Amino acid sequence: MKKLDVQIAIEADGWPDEAELEALSTRILDHAADFIAAEGQPFAPMPAEVSLVFTGDTEIQAINSEWRGQDKPTNVLSFPAYPIEPGDKPGPMLGDIVIARQTVEREAAELEKTITDHLTHLMVHGFLHLFGYDHMTEDEAEEMEGLETRILAGLGLSDPYAGQVPV
Repeated sequence: MKKLDVQIAIEADGWPDEAELEALSTRILDHAADFIAAEGQPFAPMPAEVSLVFTGDTEIQAINSEWRGQDKPTNVLSFPAYPIEPGDKPGPMLGDIVIARQTVEREAAELEKTITDHLTHLMVHGFLHLFGYDHMTEDEAEEMEGLETRILAGLGLSDPYAGQVPV
């Protein structure tokens, strides 16, 4: 059963074309959905809609300032459509994931990763937020980062948190 209906919008220059981003996003998020479903996460009988917005630093800074009170760009923001806790059954719309190109590129260079690998990690990270996962406490971070690491391993990527101290 198809779990997701992935919608994308490109709102800044410099991103790959829409077909490429849609194929990448669908592959990554379908894998993440299958993984968390196998871990016991319920899904609605119809595919749940998730929207990805590919933007730039200026746009995400404005969003970050408005919604989080942080007047600076960030790599990814997630906006769940409904309040949800891990393990709750989501509604027909999961929510939105917004990703900033310049920050992704800068962080990928700093981490010595490909842009695609870092973007993949951020998509998975943002997707888990839509299911209520968070990293505000050490226990939450450990749970969320563990899921991310296992999902990414299934996509052939290494642990993005290796060598880092948990939040």
